[in-house]
Formats: sequence, C-alpha cells, structure tokens
Amino acid sequence: MIPDCIELGALSDRQRGLLGTWLPDLEVEADMSWGLVATTVLRVAADGRTLVVKAGGERDHHIAREVRAHREWTGPWLAGCRGASPDDDRIGRLVHADVDAKLLVTTFQPGRLVQDDPGAAADPGTYEQAGRLLAAFHGQLSVEDAGYEARANHRSEEWLAGPHRIAAADVARLRALIRSWPTSPAVLVPTHGDWQGRNWLVDDGVVRVIDLGRADLRPAASDLGRLATREFRRFSGAEEAFLSGYGHDPREPDAWFRSQVREAIGTACWAHQVGDEAFEAEGHRQVAQVLGDADGARPACP
Repeated sequence: MIPDCIELGALSDRQRGLLGTWLPDLEVEADMSWGLVATTVLRVAADGRTLVVKAGGERDHHIAREVRAHREWTGPWLAGCRGASPDDDRIGRLVHADVDAKLLVTTFQPGRLVQDDPGAAADPGTYEQAGRLLAAFHGQLSVEDAGYEARANHRSEEWLAGPHRIAAADVARLRALIRSWPTSPAVLVPTHGDWQGRNWLVDDGVVRVIDLGRADLRPAASDLGRLATREFRRFSGAEEAFLSGYGHDPREPDAWFRSQVREAIGTACWAHQVGDEAFEAEGHRQVAQVLGDADGARPACP
C-alpha cells in the first residue's frame, strides 16, 4: 500500500492499493488535474520512467471510455504500429488499468499544451498535424448506427431538463428544433470527443494527444465542433490547414447543424453544473449562434 499524501488523498483506498501493487516505488512529481471535476491526474516516477496516473471519482464515467479507447483505438497514434521507436508515440501508452476502480496508468508524453503556447496555437502546421492525426484515428473503423440520432436528441433533452441558465424562451426554441429533426441512421467512427488545443501537446514542433475521457463512437464531424467555435475563429489559416491534413471536410450541412446545436446545449449546461463560468459563457454564445442560424432558415454550413 502506498502511504497517503496530499497528492494521493483524493484517491480511494482501492485506487491507492492498486497503485501500490502496480507501482510500489511510485513518487508523485506533479498534480496535473484540471480541478473542475473529481478526476485526479498525476505525473509520477516509477519503475525508472515517467508515467501518468488518472483516477476518477465515485461518479466518474470517463475512465471507462478512456480505457476502451486505449485498448481498441490508439494504434494509429502509436509508433510501434509503424515500426518506429516508442519515443515517437503521439499518445501515451496504456500501462495499467482497472475500469471498476476507475484508474489507469499511461506513459508520459512530453510537451507544452498548444493552448498555452501562442506560437504553436497560431501556427498552421499545428493544425495540419492535428488534421492528419484525427484522420488516422477516424479512418480505422466505421459502423452504421440506426439509433444514434435518437440517442443524441434524447441526451440534449436531458441537458435541457437539468440545471442550467439558458433562457426559457431559448430552451423552448431548442426543444422545438430537436423534435423536428429526422432520426436517420448515422455512420460512426472512433472520436476523441474534445479535439482542440487544450488536448494537444507540442514538443519540438511535434503534436501529441492527451485525454481520451470523452472518446466514443460518433459521427466524424463531431470532432470538429470545438475547433469551429474556438481555434478556427481565432487563428487565420487554422481551418484550411486542418482540413488539408485531414484530407477532406466531413461536415455535411444538416448533420453539422444538429451537431452544433447539441454541442451548444451540452457546453452551456455542463459548464454551469461544474462552475466553469467562462466555458458556460462560451456555451451561451454558441446557443445564440445556432438559434441565429435557425432563424436564417438554413443550417450553419462549414
């Protein structure tokens, strides 16, 4: 058993016990947690290497997604699958995981968050690399799902039924939009779920990936949602460079509009519930944008 300390205090007894078995010589080097949700992220030294420990709280549902993604979908980002050195990995490798305990350990990826590096954030080359990485991730698998659209609509209705600060009149309009949509089969691929500069590292010009806590099977265009409201608007040439790396634009206008509405609702509601006021304000701006697009009687085309 690893003794309790400030950094490990948020972990459950079971999680600390597993770490004591997996990494008996563990030493915590840094706490990299975001602090918004009950997820602890630590950089640690163990077994002669640098690793990342990620532990979910009691109500966490992200660790299971992350473990699944590491086990099934990260191959295109691992250098060993291309015959190169593991030093060239574009994402950490899974070392240990226990889904029931909501705990995983991966290798550490060097670099600085793109969102914290003004040069990298404004560099079209960053987005070209991000586009190529995402195309490889999306391209490994596709499935047709007859129930996806209905489930996505239901989730948006659940968000609107929960705590939020979206104006009542806007809620009514959003519900009317959702209930007017078709529920045709959708083609789903592995998606990251939060594809943007805060989940990319840049190290000597090389872009790497972190955080698969929202990974799931979704339409490919959904991974462009946060880019479209952030980096694509802020940085000249970012969208063009990204699409060049990706190889084509996956955004079919009607489906893209539905995705943008769902993204706006989820952002405004989730951010309110975790107390992230800046992100909540962004969600409200997205709500205003999609309702404005709806008033224009056409989808928000790419």
